[in-house]
This record gives sequence, structure tokens and C-alpha cells, in this order.
Amino acid sequence: MKKIGILGSTGSVGKQALQIIENNLDKFQIIFLTANTNADLLLEQSKKFKPKFICINDKNKKDYLSKSLNQTKLFFGKEGILELCNNQEVDLILNSIVGYHGLEPTLQIINSGIDIALSNKESIVQAGHIVIPLAKKNDVNIFPVDSEHSALWQCLIGEDSKTIKKIILTASGGPFRKLNENEFHKITKSEALNHPNWSMGEKISIDSATMMNKGFELIETKWLFDINVDKIEIVVHPQSIVHSMIEFIDGSIKAQLSDPDMRIPIQFALSYPHRYEIKNINFNVNNFLKLSFEPVNLKKFKCIKLAYDAIKLGGSYPVVLNVANDLLVELFLNEKILFNMIPKYIEKTMNSHHVIKNPTIQEISEITKWTENYIKEMVKI
Repeated sequence: MKKIGILGSTGSVGKQALQIIENNLDKFQIIFLTANTNADLLLEQSKKFKPKFICINDKNKKDYLSKSLNQTKLFFGKEGILELCNNQEVDLILNSIVGYHGLEPTLQIINSGIDIALSNKESIVQAGHIVIPLAKKNDVNIFPVDSEHSALWQCLIGEDSKTIKKIILTASGGPFRKLNENEFHKITKSEALNHPNWSMGEKISIDSATMMNKGFELIETKWLFDINVDKIEIVVHPQSIVHSMIEFIDGSIKAQLSDPDMRIPIQFALSYPHRYEIKNINFNVNNFLKLSFEPVNLKKFKCIKLAYDAIKLGGSYPVVLNVANDLLVELFLNEKILFNMIPKYIEKTMNSHHVIKNPTIQEISEITKWTENYIKEMVKI
């Protein structure tokens, strides 16, 4: 039985992971759960799965949870999260924290020598140059949870990575694939959250609408699979059935296909090297008689170009890209800025940044604070 810890159990990925575990209680055991502020749902999950430990990041919810717990030990705050990341009882920790705050837990997990199922793509975007070598040094496996990177991982099983000619990342194109870019300033929050294929949390839904999620995945792919960014191509695939492809030097192409259901990559990351049945998933070819592909419009979806620029320029630029995007998406969700201002403000922030070639963790923290202050001043929060 595999013992699991989940960071961000009340978010979209965390909730789906718990659904998977609930259907496989003979294969998984929950050791701990953590949440940011949703104490009610965390308490409900605790009663159902009976973890030994839970942690709430919001310290104001400590007393509320303490009154309702019996056998479960309560941690709180960032310190509690990091302490649980060092829990040697677990075999695997799912990091599904949303945003740039997920980096420190990722590093703690790796330093603890524990395998990680990584949904927090920002960890790699900000600090791939630190995270990947550290994982190799500590003999820690990083199992990707994103559908695209899970697809690439599955396509590479049994293959020699040296024979890769090109990696092809597929993108749905989001809800505004056909919308003229001159109309982007009119996009509302509800429209941006209405993804045509996937059911996701608010942050990733907006990243999908701007296509910044594909920019982040580009950077992740470079680090996770140790490949030059010039060998990574992004194509739009509206049906979201082909989750990514690899072209090999002999001209062969391998692809991973499935219905657009996040339970598939989440479960594979949790269960690897085994595959378990997922009920109610039955691919019907009659629903997808035509699979189409088209080039991505980098002028229209400038966030992807900004990601290419950030990783090619290197150094601390991806940190600024990541933090600025997180903050601006939050501002858009709070209806403080327009949708089309997200890439414009990111670009302005990157252009004002003085690059650091190989930033340390301390320097990443300082760059994060600088970016936060710059955005606040620019947007006049």
C-alpha cells in the first residue's frame, strides 16, 4: 500500500486525487492533507480519509479546526506545511499547491528524499535549474501531473531520450481560439473561466485562456526532459485528445491519447509503475472522427512568446514571468485589470528586470518580492 501526502487537497487536482484514492483504498493510504484557507472542506476530507495529520495555511482557522478534530494532529501555517514535507512515513507527496508559493515545499520534499507527484508547475518554471539537479542528487523521482508532461513521460517509457528529434506540445487553444485579438479587452471573468474541454480551478483556467499555461509547460518540458527549447513545438489541437507527441530521429511519432480527464494523469503519477482501472472513462471514436491541428498565433497569444523569451534569455527571467503572471491573474479574477493587460504588464515587468544569471533560492525570493512590489506600483493596487 502506497502512503500519500497531499499539498492542496481542497483544490481541483487535490480533490480529484482524493476521488482516485477513494476508489482504490486497498492501494493507497492518506497520511496527511493540507489546504490554504478552505477549512470546511479540509475538515470534511479529514473525517472521510482519516489522515494522521492535516495542515491549514490560514492560521486564523486553527481554533476552528482544533475544536472539531479527534485523532488527527493539526499543523498550521507555512511552517506546518514544510514540516509535513519532511514526513518520512510517506512514499509520495502530491504537490498541487497553486502558484509560486509551491516552490519551497517542492524543495523541502526533494531535500527530504521523498518522491513527488508534481502539479505545481511553477516550481520548475521558477527554479528548474535548482530543482532538477537537486532531485538527481537526492535520487528523488519527479512524476509530472500535467496531462501534457504525463503524455510525454508515457511516450518515453522504454525509449532512449537521446533519440528524440522534437517534442510537440498540444494546446486546446482555450475559449478564445477563434476570437479576434482586438476583442480581448472585452473578455469577462466568466467567459475566461469557461474552458471548452477541461474542468479546472480558476487560476489554471485563466492561464489556459491566455495560453500562459502552455508557456509554462514549454519551460517545464525543457527541464523535465532535458531538451533544448528549440526542439519543442507548440501546436493547437482543439479536441484535447492528443495530449502531446514525440518525434524520434527515425521519423516515428508517438502520442498519448485519451479523453480530456485529469484523473488519468493524476492517477498515473500516484500509481506508477502500475495502471489501475478508472470507471466511467470509455473512449468513443465516433465522438472524435476528426482530430485537427493548427499553428499557434504568437501575436494573438503573446504569453507563449513571453515564455519563449524568458527561457531563452534564461537566468531570473522565468521567475519574473511566473510571479508577474500569478499576481496579474489574481488581479483579473478580482476584476482589477482587463484580460488583455495580463501579457502587457508581464512584458513591462520583464523589461524592467535586471537579470541574475543563476539565481539562488535567496535571490529567487528577492526577485519575487521585487516583482510583487513592481506589479503593485504599476497597477496602483
